Amino acid sequence: MQQSKHLLSKINSPQDLKKLKLQELNQLAQEIREYIVTSVSSNGGHLASNLGVVELSIALHRVFNSPQDKIVWDVGHQCYAHKILTGRFAEFSSLRKHGGLAGFPKCSESPHDAFNTGHASTSISAALGLLAAERILGGKGYAIAVIGDGALTGGLAYEALSHAGHLRLPLIVILNDNKMSISRNVGGLSKYLSRLSMKAKYQTFRRHFDALVKKIPWVGEGFFDLIVRMKRAVKAVFYIDNFFVDLGFEYVGPIGGHNIRALTSVLEDVQRLNRPVVIHVITQKGKGYGYAEDEPDSYHGVGSFSVDDGINLNKNEQNKSAVTASGRKKTFTEAFSGIILEMAKNDKRIAAVTAAMQTGTGLSHFKEVFPGRFFDTGIAEEHAATFAAGLAANGLRPVVAIYSTFIQRSVDQIIHDTALQNLPVIFALDRAGFVIADGETHQGLFDISLFRSSPNMTILAPASENEMQVMFDWALAKNNGPVIIRYPKTFCPDERPEFSQPVETGRGVFVSMERKGQVCLMFTGSLYKEVSEAAAILKEQGIEADLYNLRFLKPIDEDYLAGLLNEYKLTTVIEEGIKDGGFGEYLTSLARLRNCKSETEILAVESDFLEGNRALGTREELLAEGGLDGKSIARRIGQRLS
Repeated sequence: MQQSKHLLSKINSPQDLKKLKLQELNQLAQEIREYIVTSVSSNGGHLASNLGVVELSIALHRVFNSPQDKIVWDVGHQCYAHKILTGRFAEFSSLRKHGGLAGFPKCSESPHDAFNTGHASTSISAALGLLAAERILGGKGYAIAVIGDGALTGGLAYEALSHAGHLRLPLIVILNDNKMSISRNVGGLSKYLSRLSMKAKYQTFRRHFDALVKKIPWVGEGFFDLIVRMKRAVKAVFYIDNFFVDLGFEYVGPIGGHNIRALTSVLEDVQRLNRPVVIHVITQKGKGYGYAEDEPDSYHGVGSFSVDDGINLNKNEQNKSAVTASGRKKTFTEAFSGIILEMAKNDKRIAAVTAAMQTGTGLSHFKEVFPGRFFDTGIAEEHAATFAAGLAANGLRPVVAIYSTFIQRSVDQIIHDTALQNLPVIFALDRAGFVIADGETHQGLFDISLFRSSPNMTILAPASENEMQVMFDWALAKNNGPVIIRYPKTFCPDERPEFSQPVETGRGVFVSMERKGQVCLMFTGSLYKEVSEAAAILKEQGIEADLYNLRFLKPIDEDYLAGLLNEYKLTTVIEEGIKDGGFGEYLTSLARLRNCKSETEILAVESDFLEGNRALGTREELLAEGGLDGKSIARRIGQRLS
């Protein structure tokens, strides 16, 4: 793609956009697309979703007056054009880099980002709250929620729609319908939207007819008002199958989402409505970049790639199996993918559940082999958890694969519907710990603190593929209650024989059988590499450290653990999770209650959000930021012993 920014370089704020002629906006859209493709090809990021909303972003900022008017982007991974149009063109090359622009809306980054987003289905609630506050404070600004058809599968969106219809405030909800979420959309809602989309020809005719009526000299406007009232009366009698209308919204659409003139005209008309309205916009994910148009799911979130060649999907798939077979380290996600597949071959009770993340969680192959035992609930993590509890209550052994950051949405369902009934559901928490590039909304740092307090809960943290295997085997064969197995987004380390030792409930394993250290480094499995590096640095300083892989974060064999705490001068817990409520605080309390002789030290993520650009970067940069890289661990221990 040949890059040109003749118009784009002149846009320093939405006010500059309003100065352009309508016919120049299509050229601007092309320039924005080229710039997004070039930037994402270098930095990685969310590509297809952003290419699909370029014209919509232009139309929104052409008609409304941000930041006085509040635009809330659901999930927020489609906000790149919005960022470029709101004064961040010059900084956009730093997107998702350490110290650079966030890949999601950030209030601290710009007043044009009205609300921080990163998880799905929140925009309507947030925009309604912003609008209600605006009216209470005497303002007249607008609030617009832009939500995708995938995010609309989340229950929170329906709660907000119901409340908005009740309040009857002039909330504007733009339904960005591209027939895609991260994985293909599932469920009745997707089929319902498809039926609405069939009415597109009618909507096109209606807009042309309305424009023609308004142009009739002298009587045009009055005649148009009469027609509007007649249409509403007809709708009241005959048109009763529109879900949004039933909730109290005016429904407009479907509208072509890549027609700036039509979008602008509709948005201007909607401004004059003093009631809640849903604008149904049809867009194409990946619009304007052929590879992304053909494979929008593969181009949802990408690393760096060649603009001319794309990410070369076929070659990547061929190489993937070849290099893995020849020794390339697997990711923990790939390890899980193989483990659950083998488990399901040997046990017909195994079912897999995910929430619109079958590819990201490694379940695509499972779906192909066992389609009858695979369930994608859509972006509905709460439902996924309780649905799995229902499967378990009737004799199955479900495995729920969800990212750690998204499992936060299911706390009540896991505690109330699963743990309280002590049902054998295995929760495979991918991306536990630090997560690269996507900012604080996607960090998997809270699951330990959230679920350690729940009775009947077991929490395990494998250090390698083999250890993940023995943990799943144990959870399936020996445990009859809920189990969380948490693992990071990184490559599995080289195996050690200790990682394949059978699981003993409540106990971990020493990485080396030769225990001669004055310091014990107890760690969650994901930090094995960093703790090993720290031990090597300490050894150079004359400090011997034993490495104890905790395995269990709950339950704990307290007698065994207290015995270990009496063997060392200093015991340091290194955990990839938030400090408050974490395992380290539990161990410190146990040592105090049992009068153990060992001093204790906790190295965890300080109980604060990694706000702003502190949450961006590689895994290595994030670990260093949190003080959990090898050098930082060794330095803290050295300081404690000095």
